[in-house]
Amino acid sequence: MTQILLIFITALLFSVLATPVARRVALRTGVVDAPAARKLHLAPVPLLGGGAIYTAFVVALILFGDQAYVRELIGILLGATLVSLFGLADDRWGLNAYVKLGAQALAGAILILGGTQVRLFPVEWMNWAMTLFWVVGITNALNLLDNMDGLSAGVTTVAAAYFLLLAAMSGQYLVGAMAAALIGACIGFLRYNLNPATIFMGDAGSLFLGFLLAALAIKLRFPSNVPWVTWLVPVCVLAVPIFDTSLVFVSRLRRGKNPLTTPGKDHVSHRLTALGLTRREAVLICYLLGCGAGMVAVYISQARAPDGYVAAGLLAAAMLAGIVWFERR
Repeated sequence: MTQILLIFITALLFSVLATPVARRVALRTGVVDAPAARKLHLAPVPLLGGGAIYTAFVVALILFGDQAYVRELIGILLGATLVSLFGLADDRWGLNAYVKLGAQALAGAILILGGTQVRLFPVEWMNWAMTLFWVVGITNALNLLDNMDGLSAGVTTVAAAYFLLLAAMSGQYLVGAMAAALIGACIGFLRYNLNPATIFMGDAGSLFLGFLLAALAIKLRFPSNVPWVTWLVPVCVLAVPIFDTSLVFVSRLRRGKNPLTTPGKDHVSHRLTALGLTRREAVLICYLLGCGAGMVAVYISQARAPDGYVAAGLLAAAMLAGIVWFERR
């Protein structure tokens, strides 16, 4: 626990110190998010916050991570670095959505080669396919969720906190160490990213966070329970980004739009503000929803098969009802 605490504190301090530096660099190099009709800010905002998050995360693990886990960590960091670099290129010059999808698929392949993959099916190619689907899906879900001050970093903090708790319950050091570094890096960044934000993480940050959450979910194991129950655990922990992405896809497909290339104010956070909440209140509601879904995940990790599926089914029903309700509103 001392080592985990050191990793968290180091990531927190580096993030707090590196974020203002990233802001100045972004302003000097012109890596800013300009105002637009579909966006909420009225003045250009620096976009290199993801670089501060990345640096804090990596430095904390290098300084205080257990060297015995270096081989497992390399594949994860290589994939995360790749998606972050493509996100940085998109922040600076703009990239085609399908180019970013290709980079995410390649990063998922690197993850598999590094030994991190889904192990649910008896046929190996099915495990590979599910790994790629999960990695690309969650990476993009966090990218889509990054649409309001403090939202993506805060939801990541909540999800990583539950991954840390679950890792501690099952004695998994690597997952716990990575989750602690992620929590510290995101909390330090939130010091500057909560409304009104003075810096955004950009695609470099949101893709990095999404990839890491996907990898943590795959690495998490539950020796005291069976896989056909525990596969539900990470899905519940990440219910908020999954719900937001599902809502956006349903909404845009109903309107005949391409969900991947059509921007808009149709996310959960936007709909909550349309109902009369302030931006901070909308973001806090998403945090609370993440906490509730995480509690369901903890319950499922210890539950028998029937109880676990009932709990997950109720959560899925609530999400479906939420999509229907938001669409009707």
